[in-house]
Amino acid sequence: MATLLLLLIYIAFISLGLPDALLGSAWPVMQPDLSVPYEFAGIVQVLISAGTIVSSMFSGLLIKRFGTGKLTAISVALTAGALMAFAATPSFWVILLASIPLGLGGGAVDSALNAYVANHYESRHMSWLHSFWGVGALGGPLVLSMLLRHGFPWRRGYASIGTFQIVLVLILIAAIPLWDKVKTRKLNGEKEDPHHHIPFFAALKIKGVPMALIVFLFYCGIETTMGLWGGSFLFKVKGLTPAAAATWVSLYYGSITLGRLLTGFLTYKLSNNTMIRSGALIILSGVVLMLIPLSLPFTLAGFIIIGFGCAPIFPSMLHETPARFGRSSSQSIMGFQMAVAYIGTTILPPLFGFVAGAAAMHLLPVFLLTYIVFLLLSFEQLRLATKG
Repeated sequence: MATLLLLLIYIAFISLGLPDALLGSAWPVMQPDLSVPYEFAGIVQVLISAGTIVSSMFSGLLIKRFGTGKLTAISVALTAGALMAFAATPSFWVILLASIPLGLGGGAVDSALNAYVANHYESRHMSWLHSFWGVGALGGPLVLSMLLRHGFPWRRGYASIGTFQIVLVLILIAAIPLWDKVKTRKLNGEKEDPHHHIPFFAALKIKGVPMALIVFLFYCGIETTMGLWGGSFLFKVKGLTPAAAATWVSLYYGSITLGRLLTGFLTYKLSNNTMIRSGALIILSGVVLMLIPLSLPFTLAGFIIIGFGCAPIFPSMLHETPARFGRSSSQSIMGFQMAVAYIGTTILPPLFGFVAGAAAMHLLPVFLLTYIVFLLLSFEQLRLATKG
């Protein structure tokens, strides 16, 4: 029964990843169809991120109110409805309105499923869970690309993924009783502690929580800054063609996905804290390679190495949450961690673009070095505070 539910969670995480890279892939054909300025994609992304942050912050309260099974079904229903609204939109204003439930649904299901897996399954499943998100994130643009090559409009891409999510909602509704049955099983010979919702500022007073939030902030800053600006760095600073630069960015994301598949097996031998520290040091080594001047092979190797370093950090940090802060508090703290992670995703990549600009794109490795140093220092303080 627990295995059947885990399979359903994996499928839900694929669906969570499917829309994440869709906007960026579809925007070149969406923009002329909607007759809006090209930069308006940023407004859509900000609204999605805002909804995600809000629902993540309140996910602990929502889980307490509805339970993980019902909340997951409701959240996926929100994203499915939003995607169908994207597909049927008569104007850009509908896109803006639909972006809000898309973010709200995505943030709630992300936090709820991460908290559930952290409390009920082994560390390897958290790594594999996030590799399935990578499968979805890669799959969304591939579905759109295939449809566009066959002459279908961009709306068909959103409709196809929305339809997949509607089918998933029906399955999730039918599977709601499974969640409670798995929840009541014994963990390490003891019954699961009841969940207690903790307000955000109360959580900040718990030893180690502020440091954990900083780790999530800078980790997501590293991952998304590389994803957003890595191609521009290779094009403007290293002289690659736009197509070649895009290929290496895809390889960077592919190394994260592959790394998470592999780290799932490493968790049989290594603790979460060892995986986090090792990943951070691997990122540091990749950034150092990028700092070597006039050496394109080292830079390209740095891209792949940074991706592999990113692989274990996020899932291992999430899975360690109940062990660090207690099972009864973990769902609320998980939501706060996810919210700060999304804040890092939203703020730190544009910060580099604002400060550096096209004229100073060579500063990308310097920013990444700053982020990874702060991450390492915060993690070591977290480990000492929680005796991890």
